[in-house]
Amino acid sequence: MKKKTKGLVLAGILFLLLYFGFETGTDLIPFILVVGGICLIVYGVSNRRNNGQTSILPVMTKEKEAHYVESGMSEKEIEFFRETMNQTKKQILQLQENINKNAKLKAIDLRHDTLRASKAMFKELVKDPQKLHFANHFLYTHLPNMVDLTDKFIEINGHEIKTKETYEKIEESSQIIDQMAALIAKDYQQFVADDLEDLDIELSIAKQSLKRDNSL
Repeated sequence: MKKKTKGLVLAGILFLLLYFGFETGTDLIPFILVVGGICLIVYGVSNRRNNGQTSILPVMTKEKEAHYVESGMSEKEIEFFRETMNQTKKQILQLQENINKNAKLKAIDLRHDTLRASKAMFKELVKDPQKLHFANHFLYTHLPNMVDLTDKFIEINGHEIKTKETYEKIEESSQIIDQMAALIAKDYQQFVADDLEDLDIELSIAKQSLKRDNSL
C-alpha cells in the first residue's frame, strides 16, 4: 500500500510540473528528468532497505533470552546477534545444499571439514555470544564468499554444453573454493585456540598431579 502511495505522489508531482510548464510556456523537461531521476533513486534505495528487513526471526525462547541477558547483552545487541546468526544459519544450509549437489564439492568438504567447522563455529557463537567479534572473517567474508562461489560453481557446472573455457572456469573455481574452505577451517581453529590452550594447561597440571601421586 505504501509503495502505491509513493508512486501516486511521484506521478502527481511530475504531472503538476508538466502542467505548469505547459501553462507558462517554460521548458521544464530537463528539470523534470533530473527530479524524476532523483526520486526514482531514492525510491529504489528505500525499497531495497525494506526488502532487506523482511527476514523474520524465529521465536526466541525464554531460555535463550535468559542466556543472552546473563552474557551481559543489551536488547540491541541481542537483536543484532540474532539477525546475524539467522543469516549465518541460512548460509550454512545453502552451503550444505550446494555441497550435496556435486562430487567435487563433496571432496573439498571432506578434505577440510568445511561444513563441520561452520556448524561448530555456529554452536560456539550461540554458546558464547560475546565472542561474535572474534568471528568477523568467518561471518562476513569467508562463509558468504564460500556460498557465492559454490552457487556459481553449481550454475556453471550445470551448463548442458561446456566449452574449453567453461572447464577452465570450473577448475579455477574449484581451486578457489578449496582455498576458501581451508580458511573456514582455520577460522574455527583460531576461534577455539584459547579453549585448546586452557585444555593443555589443565592436562599438564593433571599429569604433574598424577606423577606426584604415583611417586608417593
